[in-house]
Amino acid sequence: MLFACGMNSIRSPMAAAIFKHFFGKTYVGSAGVRKGELDPFAIAVIDELGLDISKHKPMTFEEMEEWEGLNFDLIVTLAPEAHHKALELTRTMAADVEYWPTPDPTAVEGSREQRLEAYRAVRDQLMKRIKARFQPQAGSVT
Repeated sequence: MLFACGMNSIRSPMAAAIFKHFFGKTYVGSAGVRKGELDPFAIAVIDELGLDISKHKPMTFEEMEEWEGLNFDLIVTLAPEAHHKALELTRTMAADVEYWPTPDPTAVEGSREQRLEAYRAVRDQLMKRIKARFQPQAGSVT
């Protein structure tokens, strides 16, 4: 399972952490079209769930391919540019691609709390979508 977004700094690392929480036995990765810096607000809102992404190192599709190959059965894209990139890559590999349009929380301006609320909304949307799309293991924490 690979989650992909624009810079691998907010949406895809959050989605990968949430997915891993529910499906720890399934390999999950995350990548971006470009490489950004891990966002501190993303770290904070994932930490509210008791999960830690603070050691996540953003990487591009190309870096992921060089590091371990793109051997994924499913690529879930969270941004239009990541979706286009995944479709381009899967012309030569056997992987399904699903597009889950997910807003970029960095577009929200305002106080720290208003910005955190935007990140929480993205986190909660991802969690809801992951739970709806995949069957959580019995006994997992919600």
